[in-house]
Amino acid sequence: MKKLLPTSTAGSLPKPSWLAEPEKLWSPWKLEGEELVQGKQDALRLSLQEQQHAGIDIVSDGEQTRQHFVTTFIEHLSGVDFNNRQTVRIRDRYDASVPTVVGAVARQKPVFVEDAKFLRAQTKQPIKWALPGPMTMIDTLYDDHYKSREKLAWEFAKILNEEAKELEAAGVDIIQFDEPAFNVFFDEVNEWGVATLERAIEGLKCETAVHICYGYGIKANTDWKKSLGTEWRQYEEAFPKLQKSSIDMISLECHNSHVPIDLIELIRGKKVMVGAIDVASETIETPEEVASTLRKALQFVDADKLFPCTNCGMAPLSRAVARGKLAALSAGAEIVRRELSN
Repeated sequence: MKKLLPTSTAGSLPKPSWLAEPEKLWSPWKLEGEELVQGKQDALRLSLQEQQHAGIDIVSDGEQTRQHFVTTFIEHLSGVDFNNRQTVRIRDRYDASVPTVVGAVARQKPVFVEDAKFLRAQTKQPIKWALPGPMTMIDTLYDDHYKSREKLAWEFAKILNEEAKELEAAGVDIIQFDEPAFNVFFDEVNEWGVATLERAIEGLKCETAVHICYGYGIKANTDWKKSLGTEWRQYEEAFPKLQKSSIDMISLECHNSHVPIDLIELIRGKKVMVGAIDVASETIETPEEVASTLRKALQFVDADKLFPCTNCGMAPLSRAVARGKLAALSAGAEIVRRELSN
């Protein structure tokens, strides 16, 4: 019998201070060479153990081996020049210095496959692996070669599909594509965004997920959220198309956000990872607050398709806060599990 309401995280967890500067995105590594390789593996073990201690059911690597959820993948591709940097506006919110696409993009070798094998060897639990989605990848680059967001997205989709197939072969149970850009570029989502995502999952037999959120708890994102008014209806734009897609699961932000919970009705029939933990706040939720979010979601998603999760990654938080939030997620899910079994 499969466990009801299996918990997981959206992806990143804080890195230990001996590996990278804590509570910071794009934090540089403090180790190098073989020490860095060992350090990343130690951090991955630690991250796994913290998830297990908190009672998380579907575990991940906590993204311990990557500096950033998008650029670390891009670093391994040819056709992208990291020395030739341009400033671009990311998701219409903040400026960042990003690498430039200077030629045809290609994947010369696996990017995360060895890390995934390492994680697989540490646990019998189901494991989830996050990859950046095609649209979010093109939004984190300056394109001086294809001169077309759509063309570049299709190229990335092919590359992601190669990586995803090898991750599946390494024993990954759920492959999740992170697409925060789906909450911003609505016309592109419907014209080709969902289609490129489908290309990225082509031929996979493991479960597939797409994670769409309102971003980490960094100032640029929290300021943007303040401008969105009392109701955040961005999901309304992408959900109908995703509901018809072949993606198995949709991960979304619920707790402490102004997303009307009834929007989940638009993806009826899909498995839903409901974000019941706010990653933009240091306040640790109570199990009852988590349970309350899950109960609301249950009006629009069947219990056997509900996966309690975090709103987004927790890399910028302190380890103590992240630990507390993971424990609250587990405890809150357990409250609702008991209610459902009575």
